[in-house]
Amino acid sequence: MWKEVEPAPADAILGLTEIFKKDSNPQKVNLGVGVYKDDQGSTPILKCIKTAEKRLVETQKTKGYLPISGDPSYAANVQKLLFGAESEVISSNRAMTIHSPGGTGALRVGADLLKQFNPDAKLWVSSPTWANHKGIFSAAKFEIKDYPYYNSETKDVDFDAMRATLESIPAGDIVLLHVCCHNPTGVDLSDAQWDQVVSIAKSKGWIPFLDFAYQGFGSSIEKDRSAVEKFAATGVDLFIASSFSKNLGLYNERTGALTMVSPTASEATVAMSHLKKIIRVNYSNPPAHGGLAASAVLSDSALYDQWVEEVAEMRERIKAMRTKLVDGLVERGVEGDFSFIKSQRGMFSFSGLSDETVEWLRENKSIYVVKGGRINLAGLTSSNMDYVCDSIAEALKA
Repeated sequence: MWKEVEPAPADAILGLTEIFKKDSNPQKVNLGVGVYKDDQGSTPILKCIKTAEKRLVETQKTKGYLPISGDPSYAANVQKLLFGAESEVISSNRAMTIHSPGGTGALRVGADLLKQFNPDAKLWVSSPTWANHKGIFSAAKFEIKDYPYYNSETKDVDFDAMRATLESIPAGDIVLLHVCCHNPTGVDLSDAQWDQVVSIAKSKGWIPFLDFAYQGFGSSIEKDRSAVEKFAATGVDLFIASSFSKNLGLYNERTGALTMVSPTASEATVAMSHLKKIIRVNYSNPPAHGGLAASAVLSDSALYDQWVEEVAEMRERIKAMRTKLVDGLVERGVEGDFSFIKSQRGMFSFSGLSDETVEWLRENKSIYVVKGGRINLAGLTSSNMDYVCDSIAEALKA
């Protein structure tokens, strides 16, 4: 049946990694895929997770199925992380959380639920956005629209244009927003700008869908959730897709969550009942291990404190790589001002490198960057920094 079928194009990011793996150059550098690397170039298992997993192995008595929505303690710990333990959202039972297969799974089951009960709605994403956002919501049969976000001239948020478009979006449409560490630009809204976005959402009646994949990678665990708290306080219907891939290093455990916030507890219960039906015919119930490990860390004060320290170490290493990259380019006398990279947040940067330069780096230096110039700063290390800076300088002068 496949003889007359054209092969599907490779994923823009994961496909690049496949090419990288086949590259025999010993100096090759992968700055494309969105995975944290330590200074040795490895994706580590966090110490807090090692301890949690050891406890699980020693105490776990069954591999029986989890409930459709996942372990209740996992949901409770996710909500404390999103809203704070003393949040009114939690005490009033206005939030419902499911354990999803990663943040991607959270986005998809949320999309399916919204499509079922709001079939004519459009989905609005930032320009640019994570490459898979459009694929996920297109697969759920949404029409995709863009709202302005990044200004390539100022290297900052084009907030006036963004605000004007958000004010024009009709009630019932869905607006996907990056909570922090915007992927791919690394440029975030200020608190004052978030206040305006929240106010627009409430007055216009469109549905906020928050993608929260990098909690702790911006400023801190608590500060990074500021926008989530602002939206939750309004009492509007709200969706939050969160992930423990980055901040707990649980990449291959596919540990994410979808949290729905409603105006009342009864409405939240109704939403959850329909979400369970969607999950049942999709993956039936979530994988247990990652969620149990995450809950073990989040519910134990000593492990939680250790985790906060480990997240801070990752965050500070990425910041150090930003500084070293910019300073390295300055030392090599490259044309242009790359200082904006220092002020961006999270793993990614819109580097300003052209697609022509990106291609030259891949073909001549085995340095892999996503088309559009998005760089994963966590792929930089003490051992490859000089090579990367030399190569970029050579590329820009070529």
